[in-house]
Amino acid sequence: MARRRFTFFYNAKVKTWDVIVIGGGIIGLSLAIELRKRGATVLIVERGEPGREASHAAGGMLVDWAAETPAALQELAMASARMYPEFARELQVESGMFVDLREQGAIVFPAPEHVHQRAGFKLENLPSASLAELEPALADHMRPAFLLKERSVDPRALTTAALAATKRRGVDISSGEEVTAVKVGNGKVCGVTTNKTSYQAPKVVNCAGAWSGQLAPHNFPTRPVKGQMLSLVSPSPSLLKHVIRAPEVYLIPRSDGRILVGTTTEEAGFDKTTDVATIQRLWRAAISLIPELRNAKILEDWAGLRPGTPDALPFLGETSTPGYYAATGHFRDGILLAPITARIMADVIAGKNCGYELEAFSPRRFQP
Repeated sequence: MARRRFTFFYNAKVKTWDVIVIGGGIIGLSLAIELRKRGATVLIVERGEPGREASHAAGGMLVDWAAETPAALQELAMASARMYPEFARELQVESGMFVDLREQGAIVFPAPEHVHQRAGFKLENLPSASLAELEPALADHMRPAFLLKERSVDPRALTTAALAATKRRGVDISSGEEVTAVKVGNGKVCGVTTNKTSYQAPKVVNCAGAWSGQLAPHNFPTRPVKGQMLSLVSPSPSLLKHVIRAPEVYLIPRSDGRILVGTTTEEAGFDKTTDVATIQRLWRAAISLIPELRNAKILEDWAGLRPGTPDALPFLGETSTPGYYAATGHFRDGILLAPITARIMADVIAGKNCGYELEAFSPRRFQP
């Protein structure tokens, strides 16, 4: 007697999301939180561990001074700096974590080419007595300097809090999975393909930082720009109050007594190794500013890869493929620009007027 063959069909519904965010750095995490606030379902796909690339390596100076910010970016930088207290407070409340947002300001020793610019920004040289009072440990109180009212934040604490907030808000996260292409069907986005599987969504945002240009169908001209840094354990918790920024080095104090020293700007591809000679040079430059740091211990050193672009401006907006967006290429300003990028891109994705002119940041600007 012949056996009958039966065919069974399993008609399980494939899960989809409203938006897929490629990249789990501070830009991707902040955008995912903002999208969830507006009711969207979100999946973050991260090639490594969320927050462990450029965000983890950053210094955290929230610089919005015009002399150090590209002209096209100044409006967004100022707006984002104003948003930071509330942005940090929300993340702390949602995560229960401290992000170490400091408001003591920055003492800047300007490069010679920037000295003449201070008049246009109503900046006065700090008298030597004032400089000595603000930072007694500085080696040279006669050097021309001025005080900026800017903040700093601990990027590692910030991204850890943002990651906790995304999970609390129900954002799905896939770690250790590399997106290899953005899927396009019938002329519009329908999801992403990874090295393990594929995911479906009608909208995809490329927040992949230095790796952004490796994804089809658009090769954004992003590149990794290496920066080496080190962290010192201060010999005295109150040794340094302000961020110190000089042409040769910058120093960023943390509330727990650490002092970050940076940084380099190197075209070295995706190499994240540190160089002993470079780290020693940075340490010597720090000691030249604050002699007491010769008694500090080096806690760690590292290198990060900033996402650079040909014109030093980020990509913000929709690409020429409907449903495919970019929020990447922030170079040195990813931490600073996270709040404004999240708000702008959430508006753009929703088809709303974001209130800013984004032509200078168009993802299409380098296309033939």
